[in-house]
Amino acid sequence: MTAPRVAIVHDWLTGMRGGEKVLEVLCERYPDADLFTLLHVRGSVSPVIEGRRIVTSWLQHLPGARRYYRQGLPIFPLLIEQFDLDRYDVVISSSHCVAKAVMTRPDAAHVCYCHTPMRYAWDQFDAYFGPARVGRAASALLRPVLAALARWDRATADRVQRYVTNSQHVARRIRRYYNREASVVYPPIDTTFFQPDASAVPGNNARSECLIVSALVPYKRIETAIDACRIAGAGLAIVGDGPDRARLERAAAEHGAPGNNVRFLGRLSDADVRTAYQRAAAVLMPGEEDFGIVPLEAQACGRPVVALARGGARETIVDGETGVLVEEPGSDAFAAGIRTALAHRFDPAAIRRHAEGFGRARFGDAIEAIVSETRAGAGRAW
Repeated sequence: MTAPRVAIVHDWLTGMRGGEKVLEVLCERYPDADLFTLLHVRGSVSPVIEGRRIVTSWLQHLPGARRYYRQGLPIFPLLIEQFDLDRYDVVISSSHCVAKAVMTRPDAAHVCYCHTPMRYAWDQFDAYFGPARVGRAASALLRPVLAALARWDRATADRVQRYVTNSQHVARRIRRYYNREASVVYPPIDTTFFQPDASAVPGNNARSECLIVSALVPYKRIETAIDACRIAGAGLAIVGDGPDRARLERAAAEHGAPGNNVRFLGRLSDADVRTAYQRAAAVLMPGEEDFGIVPLEAQACGRPVVALARGGARETIVDGETGVLVEEPGSDAFAAGIRTALAHRFDPAAIRRHAEGFGRARFGDAIEAIVSETRAGAGRAW
């Protein structure tokens, strides 16, 4: 049988976050696939992704697009529908925004790995575009735009033949917003790369420094961690960048930990991120995540995680064994969770064993099986 022609579609390529780590494994499993994306910032993703044929939209050629591409959100539906995928037998979309809405041949198998239905259009408008974020006038203007985007998102949901997602939490969101079922395949963790460092002595310093590795965007609730570390008397290192950085730096200066012991480290290399995990007293996740790859990378390094007990954290953290789940979202409750984690004697080897159940080979094998099964039932919606 002739090998199928495969296309992979990803929203945009601007950095190696959780979605791009999923994409990296897809590219490894389908090395001859062409990759379609709205925007590609060259050099921002791994060599595995950079090394393939990448087709971009005309957003790529607009002045300032690399910096201000998010402002183009209202035209993303138009852009994603311009890709010509008629020559492909299999389309795999990796979607947290619009990639799942690509137009395919009627007889093509379209499997969507849906990281989440777009948050800002469905249930997190205020976190991104509320009056406190963008001003009263801009928020009022954007509300009907995002409402229209949500209607388009629902109307195009049936372009996908089969949905796969990262957690039971997101599967419920897909059921609610798209009226579709989704298979759950947990995202891949590179447990070969992320390992404990036997030479490090985590948490054995006066600062008892905690760590956040995150895009600096509103829904991550990083200001909660800043305030909680102040209350708990712990230091905090923040790895990552994003549009919220300036606001968070002001918040840290005004309300941070004692002695303003909050460090913004910006983007680091993978090796430096691994070192930061290995040396952290605890890794913090104060926001509700659909899944959350960072907590599993931290656990692969043998470090405990303090996380809000919502969303994907309930599926990746064993309370009292690999970390601490905090039931309430406020700073006081999160500070109590940090104190508990710093006082508890966790077993790094047990934490590591838990993370090993989320490896890359497991993910790749499961995706290949689903794609083959979907292709065998061509035309059937799952």
